[in-house]
Order: sequence, then C-alpha cells, then structure tokens
Amino acid sequence: MTAPIGDTGIRSILLDIEGTTTSIDFVYKVLFPYARDHVAGFIRQNSANPEVRADIASLREEHGSDVRQELAPPLWREDEAAILVESVVAYVHWLMDRGRKSTALKSLQGKIWEAGYRAGELRSQVYTDVPPAFARWHRQKKDISIFSSGSVLAQKLLFAHTTAGDLTEFIRGYFDTTTGVKIEAQSYRRIGSALDRPAAEILFVSDVVAELDAARLAGMQTVVCMRPGRAESGAGTHPVVHTFDEILPAA
Repeated sequence: MTAPIGDTGIRSILLDIEGTTTSIDFVYKVLFPYARDHVAGFIRQNSANPEVRADIASLREEHGSDVRQELAPPLWREDEAAILVESVVAYVHWLMDRGRKSTALKSLQGKIWEAGYRAGELRSQVYTDVPPAFARWHRQKKDISIFSSGSVLAQKLLFAHTTAGDLTEFIRGYFDTTTGVKIEAQSYRRIGSALDRPAAEILFVSDVVAELDAARLAGMQTVVCMRPGRAESGAGTHPVVHTFDEILPAA
C-alpha cells in the first residue's frame, strides 16, 4: 500500500541508484554503451596510469578465476601491448554481457565515464523529484548516502554532472561493492558502522526487494521505490512510494 513515509526516527537516508534516483534506461542505454565503446581507446591512452594498470591486474586475476571455474572466458594474452588491449576489451565485454558485478570492471568503467564527463560527452540524469527531495532532507538535517554496484567514483560523477546541477553537496557517503554484496545483511551492517548510526535510524530506499530484505534483516527501515512501469505486486512486504515526494514530505 502506498502512503507517505513520515519521520519514524530516521536520521540517515540510504539510496540505491538504478531505478531509484536514476532511470534504468540511462544506465543501460547511455552509460554502459559508452563504456563499452570507449574501453579500447581509454586503455591505449592511459596504459601508463598506475590506477588503470591496477584495474587491468585485477581483471587478469578475475579472468584466471573464471578459467579455473571453467566458465570459458575469452582468451587472455599479453605478449605485446596491442594484444593485451584486445584481451582486456574482450574480457570487459564478456563481463558486461553477463551483468557481472565485478569490482575491477566497475572501477575501470568509472574512469572511462570520468573522461566522458570531462569531455562534455556525458550528462547524467536523475528523476525530477530527486533534487528537491535532497534539498528538503538536507533542511530536515537528514544524512544522505548512496549504495550502488557502480564504483564510488562513478557514483560521485553521476551526481556531480546531472542535468539539474551538482548534487554532491547533499551527499555524505558513498558505498559500492567494496563494502559488500547488496543482497547480504552484513553489507548494511558495515554501512551503519561507517555512518555511525544505529541501523534503526537509517532508511534504505531501493527498487530491488532482495536488497531491501537484506537491509531490513540488518535492522534498517526500508521503502521500495516503484518508478513508472513497476507493478506494486513486486514490493514484497515493504512500504511503497512512487516518488521521493512521498518520503519525509514537507510539513
């Protein structure tokens, strides 16, 4: 059932991104294709960058694990620079095709998007109710944090370059896969510790019921955000909102 979410001792609001603050279409039809199309050129131009080299090393380790598990990833060769680039690109595409929540992949994608934002080739999108909600919650002295599978860098870039302006001034913390898996309660316990808040004072908002179930198990308050196109029958036992206007509305 849909009803406004009042202040039930909430001091922190933790938000998912895809399908919650930002359209899934923007992520899958803009960000992911951009990373896919630019990975080869980015690696060639930044092959001496220690952070990029660290991402490649982590991808190599993950590739080795996939080989040992007989998952048949594309061949990895690095007998010359051009061959290494081809190997990384093929493996990155393979991971993306499988929707793998790879920390190394997410880190590399974040760097590619950073270059795209700096070049003015990317502008991020948030739902129209997000900026006024951030301002309202800030006035209400509620902390705002983000928990997404995308890297912390990617999260900061997204909120810094929205068509509505830079929203990072409202955001206290960012959490990604280095914190833990989004469907495990322990990840939310770690976030509570990092925010120095009792779990009961944190409201987690997501469109994914499995994530909300994990957050509730950790003791957090939860709300499922049903953006256009989602059926309320998929909300599980969590309260439902359709826009952020319904979360701690103005008095």
